[in-house]
Amino acid sequence: MNKKDTGKRYEEKAAAFLVRNGFQLLEKNFRCRQGEVDLVGVHDNCLVFVEVKYRKDSMSGAPEEAVDPAKQRKICLVSDYYRIRHPSESARQIRYDVVAICEDSVKWYKNAFPYCARGRSSW
Repeated sequence: MNKKDTGKRYEEKAAAFLVRNGFQLLEKNFRCRQGEVDLVGVHDNCLVFVEVKYRKDSMSGAPEEAVDPAKQRKICLVSDYYRIRHPSESARQIRYDVVAICEDSVKWYKNAFPYCARGRSSW
């Protein structure tokens, strides 16, 4: 299985996990010139942009650590474009979540980072 197939498999696993926990899935792999967001949906009346990260084991670090400030900025830029393309959703409060999958463990970090289109951010 190549990296793309592996990523797709774990994005599906994350989406199923989120839906079981009250997440309404709107889109998978939303792409634009600025980048891509793995999952977009609604949870607790917030428009949520989700980055899914997978690691086979913790030897190379926790999966959530891979959502660095540069990745956060890209996700925020993509979220801006998504809201322009979907004005009916743009009135909702926005949240950025991370789903980290390592071995058989799935962790959902709600509100994992703040909006940070051009400035600096931290995890």
